[in-house]
Amino acid sequence: MSTEGCVHLEKEGAIGHVTLDRPAKHNALTPRMYREIGACCEQVNADPEIHAVVFSGAGERAFCAGSDISALEEYEDFWAWRNRYDYIPPIRALRKPAIAAIKGWALGGGLEVALACDLRVAARSATFAAPEVTLGWNGAGGAAQHMVRLCGYGNAMRYLLTGDRFSAQDALDMGMVEWLVEPGEEVAKAMEIAARIAEHNTVATQAVKSAVRFAMDHPVQSGLSYDNELMSLCFAKNDRDKQQGGG
Repeated sequence: MSTEGCVHLEKEGAIGHVTLDRPAKHNALTPRMYREIGACCEQVNADPEIHAVVFSGAGERAFCAGSDISALEEYEDFWAWRNRYDYIPPIRALRKPAIAAIKGWALGGGLEVALACDLRVAARSATFAAPEVTLGWNGAGGAAQHMVRLCGYGNAMRYLLTGDRFSAQDALDMGMVEWLVEPGEEVAKAMEIAARIAEHNTVATQAVKSAVRFAMDHPVQSGLSYDNELMSLCFAKNDRDKQQGGG
């Protein structure tokens, strides 16, 4: 699996484990890391043995402190920035369920990585923020899109407009994270959840993910039709597996 650079993908049974590995900089993201995240996501999608994926940060202090501001100097102008490689779409394009294991800081782009996943486990000591407004811009990696859907309009506006930090308990109360654990236990908990998911039929878990994502952007009637098509696909795949003697 991928071992070079600052983003690593390791396979542990049926689980892919993506690690942001730049602890000296609190796993702050660089343009190179954007592409490495994308490459890891492509490997996860292409590997039939991986049924779920966990994202975590190396070191003790951060999941990810956001984009490395100094790295922005690599872009010649605003047009180069506009046309940059974006690391969030590959995470959203993962067909397998994705779980973020969050410790320490999850700020800016790091928060957006967590929000792009399907589930989030946070250490009780984790700290979250979308501070882009304090720097004179907005987050371009989906904080607004995901926060309003997960946390509601008021909570999204509160933290996106102020840039204030908020606690893991606040994140749980808002519906941004699904589990809180003691510090140091977040990766083990995320791996445990991923293992439970990985026990299920992979077509079924990917169908569930696709159905829920579809529901976020479409009316109920369209969603019901989509659910029916996905269930038919599951039946067809299961029947084919039985005929071929597969599981």
